[in-house]
Amino acid sequence: MVRRARKIDRVLGETYPDAKCELDFENPFELLVVTVLSAQTTDRRVNAVRPTLFAAYPDARAMAAAPREDLERIVGPLGFFRAKTESLLKLSAALVERFDGQVPPRLDDLVTLPGVGRKTANVVLGNAFDIPGITVDTHFGRLIRRFGWTEETDPVKAEYAIAEIFPKRDWTMLSHHVIWHGRRVCHAKKPACGACTVAKWCPSFGEGPTDAAEAAKLVKTQGPA
Repeated sequence: MVRRARKIDRVLGETYPDAKCELDFENPFELLVVTVLSAQTTDRRVNAVRPTLFAAYPDARAMAAAPREDLERIVGPLGFFRAKTESLLKLSAALVERFDGQVPPRLDDLVTLPGVGRKTANVVLGNAFDIPGITVDTHFGRLIRRFGWTEETDPVKAEYAIAEIFPKRDWTMLSHHVIWHGRRVCHAKKPACGACTVAKWCPSFGEGPTDAAEAAKLVKTQGPA
């Protein structure tokens, strides 16, 4: 199973050579904030509000002092804006109070911050600090079970299971490869099996249309999720 799993990752890497974090950011603070904001919305929508947000509040100190109503107005288009505003205010305040306004480059520190779990922490570590991390979001979790790499549904247990299969140096890019494939081809409701470059190694082949033309149409109509 290990050899098959690593083969799938190699092929996905060839399929998506430009795979990367699809949230825009310029520094660790921005990535931490936009990752928190990305819950229950799309990266595209978060990227749309990002310039306005960080023009007004470029760092943790500025955001911690932001008037709540102003912050709510900026993040309003993302939905759940009151809860997300509360999260940003608490997160920024904690960074100022405990880390001198800087994002700590350690998982154990990151997960102590309000609203930050292992998934968010690994996104920040892997993409802002080049410290390998496995990002178990909904796409990643769905695909690793379809691939037969694990049956774990708990994100933390799934992360540990995948860490046993792949070398640490590959964790961040593995996450990108799998997430990109989940957003573009292996969709939740109906995977486009006939358009899948790793179909021959996937035990779930056939859950979606296997005809190439039908699968291609599905990819085109669904687009990146």
